[in-house]
Amino acid sequence: MTRREEIVAAARSWIGTPYRHQASMKGAGTDCLGLVRGVWREVVGPEPETPPAYTATWAEVPGGHAEETMAQAARRHMEEIGCGAARAGDIMLFRMRANGPAKHAAILSADNCMIHAWSGRAVVETVMGRWWRARAAHAFRFPGLED
Repeated sequence: MTRREEIVAAARSWIGTPYRHQASMKGAGTDCLGLVRGVWREVVGPEPETPPAYTATWAEVPGGHAEETMAQAARRHMEEIGCGAARAGDIMLFRMRANGPAKHAAILSADNCMIHAWSGRAVVETVMGRWWRARAAHAFRFPGLED
């Protein structure tokens, strides 16, 4: 099994885990960041940093533009790549509103498919359709992945 296949298999093992804000426990609950954190622990090892507490609306800055907190954290530990270069096993960050920071994360699982924790639902594998592609803001590789 390649490293990319290992990442995708680990992410798929979270499918069905209920959505729980700030959680990262397979089977019990996770949010989108918690999914990435959990896969990191399974495939890479201990997490390199603990995220600070955050609200569900942390990026909603009235009349302003919040910082790219998720992207900045990802840059500290992963290689940033172009969104068009992302492949299965890579992480995508999405902007949920125009001019807002990227605040949703997913792990690509196949061509045009992704695994993510969806608020109010669970971890799912879905098609990365036009709506998601239009919101793609950043892409990153887990450590040790090559092009």
